[in-house]
Amino acid sequence: MASLKIIDKTPASLGFTFPAEWEKHAGTWFSWPRPEGISFPDKHHTVPAIMAAIFREIAPRETVHVNVPNGNVERIVRQQLKDAGGPSKNVVFHHIKTNENWCRDHGPAFVVNRAKKQLAIVDWGFNAWGGKYPPYQDDDRVPTEIAMELKIPIFYPEKPDSAAWPRTGCLYERAIARTGLGVIMEGGAIEVNGAGTLVTTVDCLLNKNRNPDLSKAQIEQYLKDYYGQTNILWLEGGIEGDDTDGHVDDLARFISPTKLVMAIEPDAKDVNYKTLKSARKQAEKLRDQDGRPFEIIELPMPSPVEHDGERLPATYINFLFVNGALLVPTFRDRKNDKKAIDILQSHLPKHKVIGIDCTELIWGLGAIHCLSQQMPAV
Repeated sequence: MASLKIIDKTPASLGFTFPAEWEKHAGTWFSWPRPEGISFPDKHHTVPAIMAAIFREIAPRETVHVNVPNGNVERIVRQQLKDAGGPSKNVVFHHIKTNENWCRDHGPAFVVNRAKKQLAIVDWGFNAWGGKYPPYQDDDRVPTEIAMELKIPIFYPEKPDSAAWPRTGCLYERAIARTGLGVIMEGGAIEVNGAGTLVTTVDCLLNKNRNPDLSKAQIEQYLKDYYGQTNILWLEGGIEGDDTDGHVDDLARFISPTKLVMAIEPDAKDVNYKTLKSARKQAEKLRDQDGRPFEIIELPMPSPVEHDGERLPATYINFLFVNGALLVPTFRDRKNDKKAIDILQSHLPKHKVIGIDCTELIWGLGAIHCLSQQMPAV
């Protein structure tokens, strides 16, 4: 049986930090959508082509890691990728079961110690966005499974009352079977600028369906201790159709230590108008780790995307950095798609900004950033 190295200290105390997404990657992780999963009812057949399009842009730049439950599914997915014109090289499959495909939220939070060139994983608790979509036990185990496969250390954020958490004995069996222990957190709930600042939302992290027994101050301390940050900032708001209770990766993202990108809705009649206008005003008051305001870059919202009368959380903010490129979700809105890409390209001259049509993908209530989790190079 593989060993699991659990570190009984905080990442920050040992010099680990969660790096900015634009820092060099060793790879990017995905969890392949299951046909029987709940994310794409009657739409799963459209997803492999989108995954292939995303992988085509990533594989020449860094390794694509894909979680699938077993070898049979791996063979099916390889064929689906081939049929859709996806890459075959630099795509590595891992036999790790998942409930759903949103690797940003259930995947590992990779932290690094640059001085010692060490990589480790933080395994936050995962409860499917406040218990909305059970079962989620397979998703909750993903970071531990990856730590075992990669043979790298792992941190478990513990609550003060988690006295039963194992520190000795058969650690793997206890860790892999855990449910309900630890602090609940999702990758899409936080964003860092790579210099010590983390921004999140009140709507998500202070929601009682996540950590009802923790205060705001306690949550901030966990963010500092386990993401290795020094400055925690809060925004309020979440876009329409976002079932995560307001993930920040649909609202505001950093593209440098000093630049914060935000979505703006110009139509006063649109359901997102007031929320995004308010978030924009809040952002003007935010200060970085050195007390300085951010340069706020405005992106338009795409025209409303709906399916079966349901407003979907389409936004260009759900982009993904990979080595040398930025992948931006687009939504068949010729005017605004181009405008968003042009704005981002003007601020990222060293990156190639690439649009990926996510019109079908957004039916799952997420886009490129939601699907992925970066693994930094050390």
